[in-house]
Amino acid sequence: MFKKILGTGAARAVNVLTQLATLIMGTRCLGAAEWGKAFIAQTDITFLLIGIELIAGSGLVYFTPRKKLATLMKISYSWIAFVMLVYLLLFNVLHFFPNFYHTIVPEGYAKLVLLLTFVYSLHEFNLNHFLGKEKVSTYNWLFLIQILTQVAMMAVLIFVLDIRTAKALLYSQLSGYTLATLVGWVLLFPKLKQEGREPLKNSLKEMLHYGAFLQLSTLVSTLNKRLSLYLLRTNCTESQIGVYASGTQVTEGVNIVGQSIGLVAFSALSNTENKNRASQLTLRFMKLSILLTFTALLVICLLPTTFFELLFSEEFADIRPIILLISPGIVFFSAHTILANYFSGTGKPKYNLYASLIGLTVTLIAAFSLIPTLGIRGAAITTSLTYTALFVFQWVVFHKQTGSRLRQLIPEKEDFSWLKAELQGIFGNKSDTNLS
Repeated sequence: MFKKILGTGAARAVNVLTQLATLIMGTRCLGAAEWGKAFIAQTDITFLLIGIELIAGSGLVYFTPRKKLATLMKISYSWIAFVMLVYLLLFNVLHFFPNFYHTIVPEGYAKLVLLLTFVYSLHEFNLNHFLGKEKVSTYNWLFLIQILTQVAMMAVLIFVLDIRTAKALLYSQLSGYTLATLVGWVLLFPKLKQEGREPLKNSLKEMLHYGAFLQLSTLVSTLNKRLSLYLLRTNCTESQIGVYASGTQVTEGVNIVGQSIGLVAFSALSNTENKNRASQLTLRFMKLSILLTFTALLVICLLPTTFFELLFSEEFADIRPIILLISPGIVFFSAHTILANYFSGTGKPKYNLYASLIGLTVTLIAAFSLIPTLGIRGAAITTSLTYTALFVFQWVVFHKQTGSRLRQLIPEKEDFSWLKAELQGIFGNKSDTNLS
């Protein structure tokens, strides 16, 4: 288990480095306005993916150990095709309302947004299948192929082809998703011949029921994270949005800790029926996630403004206050990530939905109160308040179900002993501990 976390963490660390390289290239070569436009387009893709992920999303991790690959592939691919057709029709209708349309989707980017949504959906299916099979190393390799291709292609687009618009980022992402999808298919398709068939109707009902709670939660969660962006468009310039986007990317990059631990925990929890083991793993990994996230953020927060100006250019001088205001929320979000994977992995995604609805309420109240007066700083405060609310609700539910107490989140001697034993088991070729 811990070896998988380290492997996933290493892959995510590479992701952070490539994101940093992408961020530096984007901010210095494209400018704040184009970078803000790219961030808006990415947010559009995130929202569009929610409809697809109702059936063909992270719920596949839960169903992969329980259903045949052919069944999941037929249902998921059919759903992806159907939803993309709906989106295509929707975009054509929105053309009749250009003012509203281009407030949501940057002008000239609609086709690229739709194409990226489609290709990423295919890539995500492959990732979720391997994660559900606990083949974390394969998951990590596909992830690495995607991000390394993306950063290399962005460098080519900017420095060789001299593309200095938001499309440089989106084209590079498209190349990364496409190559990773093709490699995933090469690994996946041979397995189809090894499995028989099973009825699709019952599987579709189960996936829809499970996915409904999961994706409603994702929808609300995405609104929590990105609603402020659309409010900023009516109160701030694209350059200010670019500064805010860069600040969130720097702080959210620290989430590699919670994401790495959460992904492996989700995979493990989806394959176990032992409630005590599930709660023990959740507590232990939550402590580890909080500690590492806090340490990383502390280092970033101590960096002076001149460092960020040197790194990103003088246009991004206001990025440090955004980082300071979002950081407390990111610590809570790291714990929320682990709890969210606990509820999803144990077949209780409804609690993630309830948490997200509470978070959305906080977002709406805070955003409409703070953004008109404080601008991007108000959006940063809103983010922190929302992430805090998510954790508080989920912890209350987790406490009621498992009897866990807040003091159990304080690292104890046995936690460090466990960590030491796990590291020795990896680097000293010893066997895993019971909680691994």
